[in-house]
Amino acid sequence: MITNIYFVRHASSSYSPDEMNRPLSEKGLKDAKKVTELLSHENITKVISSPYRRAIQTVEGTSNHFGLPILIDEGFRERKLANSPVINFDEVVLKYWKNFDFSLPGGEAGYFAQERGVQSVRNVLNKYCGENIVIGTHGNIMVLIMNYYDKKYNYDFWNNLNMPDIYKLSFEDGVLISVKHIWS
Repeated sequence: MITNIYFVRHASSSYSPDEMNRPLSEKGLKDAKKVTELLSHENITKVISSPYRRAIQTVEGTSNHFGLPILIDEGFRERKLANSPVINFDEVVLKYWKNFDFSLPGGEAGYFAQERGVQSVRNVLNKYCGENIVIGTHGNIMVLIMNYYDKKYNYDFWNNLNMPDIYKLSFEDGVLISVKHIWS
């Protein structure tokens, strides 16, 4: 039985040091409507999200369209890079991708973040076998999860993601069988 997971990387947000409550920007809100439009033809049966506001807002329209509640899963939250804001963001993210054991003080090493995300995917696959599930999430954790199943999903792939972006991952018996880019 095929289970489809639609990973939705959140739309553009208005910067705020408050990671949990950072809202979508005006552009992000418009793009979230496009996410709803693209997913409205996919027979979605569950909507799950990171607890971060920007991820929830990005999949809210899909949830409303299908009349489904948004289930919150901490496993799909973004990887924490450090205890304090990172000034040289691109350089730090590259370091994290080059060495999955690397972490700054208070940060989450790649292996730990990846295991957290993959465990959440396994839980979803076990609980909702044969369903079509939307997961509102973040670029780094999404690609770390995809990287677990196929190493071609790496730093370069992450660096070229759109905001928002949608990838449909199809699984059979817990095995990834295909990946399709939905965003256009």
